[in-house]
Amino acid sequence: MFHDYEKRIDFFVGYPVESPILENLFSEFAGLSEDHMKQINVGIIGFGTVGAGTYEVLTTNREIITNRVGARVVVRRIADLDIETDRGVPEKPDPEVFTTNAMDVILDPEIDVVVELMGGLDKAREFILKAMESGKHVITANKALLAEFGWEIYREAERCGVTLAFEASVGGGIPIIGALKTGLSGNRIQSCMGILNGTSNYILTKMARENLSFETAVEAAVALGFAEDPPTLDVDGTDAAHKLAIMMSIAFGGAIDFDQVFREGIVAITPDDIRFAREFGYHIKLLAIAKDLGNKLEARVHPVMIPKNHILANVHEAFNAIFLEGDFVGPTLYYGLGAGRKPTGSAVVSDIISLARDLVAEKRGMVPPLGHVHPSETAISIQPMDELITSYYFRVSALDTPGVLSTISGILAQKGISIYSVIQKGRDRKGSVPIVMLTHEARESEVREAIRLIDDLDVVTDKTVVIRVEGNNL
Repeated sequence: MFHDYEKRIDFFVGYPVESPILENLFSEFAGLSEDHMKQINVGIIGFGTVGAGTYEVLTTNREIITNRVGARVVVRRIADLDIETDRGVPEKPDPEVFTTNAMDVILDPEIDVVVELMGGLDKAREFILKAMESGKHVITANKALLAEFGWEIYREAERCGVTLAFEASVGGGIPIIGALKTGLSGNRIQSCMGILNGTSNYILTKMARENLSFETAVEAAVALGFAEDPPTLDVDGTDAAHKLAIMMSIAFGGAIDFDQVFREGIVAITPDDIRFAREFGYHIKLLAIAKDLGNKLEARVHPVMIPKNHILANVHEAFNAIFLEGDFVGPTLYYGLGAGRKPTGSAVVSDIISLARDLVAEKRGMVPPLGHVHPSETAISIQPMDELITSYYFRVSALDTPGVLSTISGILAQKGISIYSVIQKGRDRKGSVPIVMLTHEARESEVREAIRLIDDLDVVTDKTVVIRVEGNNL
């Protein structure tokens, strides 16, 4: 039928644009194309912050999305345990769309794509696997599930011949998954450093700008809705480690044992540490770091002192940033809001659009879940943290007595740790002073043993704070 119209248009070439004959023809053709336009039906499981954001993007930008897909994308069903609360979306869903039973979405024969946005592990995993078995394509933002059970889910998608997409699982609105799968796919990724948790970054920003304690900064983050109460998975490094594990699976093409990703939080950081870091020329950030060491990888999340002039040192508030280096592309930076209803909803919709385009073209997604047609079946080897070699910051609280600094220096020297710089001034409390040091590069195992010996000294009054230093030549 479309070919007939093409012939009729060719026949009328030469008629003036305002010709009634052409106007009638184009009007008839436009109506026909709209009537015959394919419809992609979406089912959403979980209508909380991200689910509502996804629905808002799909409805607010309906015309743009239709033009970019060449089909109408329609939310056919929404499943949530709470279907009464107003989610504040400008265009309210029809009440008939809602259900409290996720299986109504999964087993609906008219639904093409299931979008899992409920979070959690067990139920989400069950629903995703069931959706795949039912022949549904799946989109998820569930970073914890993918980090801990991803390999099973990736293989099940391949077995069932369906697409699995998860752009929103890392970086909120930052399109980092697409960049790794396609944009940088010709490169060997050499290193990754990322601020992947906006809550921790906001807390550290408040501490630095307003000289707040950790506890007070957390209260401010909770009050503004930037953090859960308590924000345990954010401040202990787990959330960032989940995201790092997903990125590493794509970048290096294999399974990651999440338990092998080292993580340490920001709970022990004080305003004094932030102030001393500044004196040394650094800012403190919670960084997720991965490096290709050839036969194994570094994979770690912890507070880091990074030079003030490094681009990541100047990412503040709740923003995320990911700094990647490829062997051919060199350094690249991805920056934006890492969480929130609209940015994360935008990322989910990007996956829906990509998948819908494939369905319109009647083809299976060209990009496998991890961006590798044959990913490694064995877990990628991760370097034990004890083998890390980097520079360190120490803050030792000790009695203000003669010979303390020389005693501490002697222990460090026994363990082969060379001091680069020392600050010793001001009293924390009566009889106790902070001794602050930067070291040259040292091995983590030797540092841990040295700190154990230092903390056992009678003159040391509190546990030593240790922060690793990145991006320097000390």
